[in-house]
Amino acid sequence: MDTKEKHLIIGAGPVGLAHAKALKFAKIPYDQVEADDDVGGNWYHGVYETAHIISSKKVTEFKDFPMPDDYPDFPSRQNMYDYIKDYAIHFDLMENIEFNTKVIFARPIENNLWEVTLANNEVRIYKGILVCNGHHWSRRYPDNPGKFTGEYMHSKDYKTPDQLKGKKVLVIGAGNSACDVASEAARVGADCSISIRTGTWFFPKTLLGKPLTDHSLLQVFPESVQRAVLGVLLKTTTGENEDYGLEKPAYKIFEKHPTVSTEILHYIKHGRIKPKKDIERYDGKTVHFVDGTSDEFDLIVAATGFHLDWPFLPKELQRAKGLIAQTYAGALFDDYKGIYIIGTTQPRGGLGSLATPGAEYIARVIQLQEKTSVPMGFVFKKMGQKIPTTHIQSPTEIFRKLKLLKMIWPVIEKRAEGLSKRHEGFTNKPLPGLPKTKIKDYKEMVIY
Repeated sequence: MDTKEKHLIIGAGPVGLAHAKALKFAKIPYDQVEADDDVGGNWYHGVYETAHIISSKKVTEFKDFPMPDDYPDFPSRQNMYDYIKDYAIHFDLMENIEFNTKVIFARPIENNLWEVTLANNEVRIYKGILVCNGHHWSRRYPDNPGKFTGEYMHSKDYKTPDQLKGKKVLVIGAGNSACDVASEAARVGADCSISIRTGTWFFPKTLLGKPLTDHSLLQVFPESVQRAVLGVLLKTTTGENEDYGLEKPAYKIFEKHPTVSTEILHYIKHGRIKPKKDIERYDGKTVHFVDGTSDEFDLIVAATGFHLDWPFLPKELQRAKGLIAQTYAGALFDDYKGIYIIGTTQPRGGLGSLATPGAEYIARVIQLQEKTSVPMGFVFKKMGQKIPTTHIQSPTEIFRKLKLLKMIWPVIEKRAEGLSKRHEGFTNKPLPGLPKTKIKDYKEMVIY
């Protein structure tokens, strides 16, 4: 089939595979490309060897493909890779994936089509593109004055405990990766400190013998009730941050992506991890902190997160404010059709249970877009949808929205039909191609 009749899925991680399955079952023709040599995304090439998921397998597994019964409550990196590979094989998705195939540029051209340039210089034309390249790859570093002359790495580049062994380590950050790396350094390193800029809530992985994410409290009750109950439980089980020499949290529970780790509190109490304030400056191997203290370190690990980035899109389509994608209804632009920016939200809890219904929703949007002259993002905008103000999402709220969308789909179809009649001549605005002088730079970029 001519690629002009197909959509292109960029990426074969969990999100890309879920959408491949949804398009396949909806009989929407598609191609799928993956820059790496296998499926799995971050679980294949990105995370460290000792990583385990922070949400339970119950809320991480795909809705239509349960994890094996013998998997633990918190599967390992290898478990996750095996599971994702089995998912792709089970639904016959592997045969449609082109591996070692990197997109270096994708732009809108005439007739509402999309031109895609690959690293091997091949140029293809597609009806639309689904951007599923993930958001755990474009490293974000802290901006501190001075120069550190010891070893310095991002947590993305941490793979094995051998990198920490026998070293005096400083971890920057208070997220899940920061806590994992600090806990590992507490076990195998000579010494470990953790620099935390502001107070953070640390949640336990289990509560009353069950994974925290499996409790009905987090699935049924309103967020305000969840927040109040969890606040009380945290005080009675782990105590206050001040009991560990940490600052009081500067935000409400759920306002940021949760840090699920009590190991860090355990090692602080044992003196194996030393809490430090924000960094003021570097001076050789010496790090000065804002409270006036200083210390020398062999290695700094910056567990400071990632940028939201789509380097293969023109600057006009690079629409993110911080970590928030500027899209409507979860994935859509209001002025371009045929492009779907997917997987940019951070649900509290596992992604897998949301991936299947979310992908089915996108497939339904694509089918309606085929019959609609204006972008579906414009339709949703006219129906009252707004650009999100946070990238953190409640799974309960996402399920509620998806259920509501399914119920009112006839209304959406009717609104799309009416807007199409009023804007019959709509076309995407074509954007310039990639300058020849830039092609080499784009080929060398890491885009996952």
